[in-house]
Amino acid sequence: MFSDRIPHAAAAQADFAKGRLRNARKFAYRAAMRHFVFRWLVTTVGVMVAAAFIPGIRYDTTGALIGAALLLGILNAFVRPVLLILGAPLILLTLGIFILLVNGLMLYWVPSIVSAFHVDGYRSAFWGAIVVGIISWLLSAFFRGSDGRVHVLTHHTQLKRVQGRVIEPGLEEP
Repeated sequence: MFSDRIPHAAAAQADFAKGRLRNARKFAYRAAMRHFVFRWLVTTVGVMVAAAFIPGIRYDTTGALIGAALLLGILNAFVRPVLLILGAPLILLTLGIFILLVNGLMLYWVPSIVSAFHVDGYRSAFWGAIVVGIISWLLSAFFRGSDGRVHVLTHHTQLKRVQGRVIEPGLEEP
């Protein structure tokens, strides 16, 4: 084969690259799954906070809360984009307020599938969707680093010491 013509170091690099390419899909899958689980947890916390503060939104069991958050994530991923495209003229006409109505509609549909999750009316769903959106935005901003990846704790750049002199105003060098 032609590997006998490649020097040993280059062959080692080629083997490393093949292994890396072979595992690239696995790493991409892990990153996507980590992002999905993170979004699911954030949505779960948002729905839990909405149930605590908005009258008319409640859940019977923790499983219902987790299932409602999962279903809300699925609806937001597949149904919401279609509704936003269809409602684009209304979104432009209302300067984006119609998006809040669509978000409320997504939350309003969840109890039709998750029986232990309850939303009493559209008004509760509307305000609950606003609370879920704010909580999701805050948690995502808190846990997302400047590189766009999810971190357990936010990371800040270290302050770097600068070597130099400070010249006071009014004082001149001799």
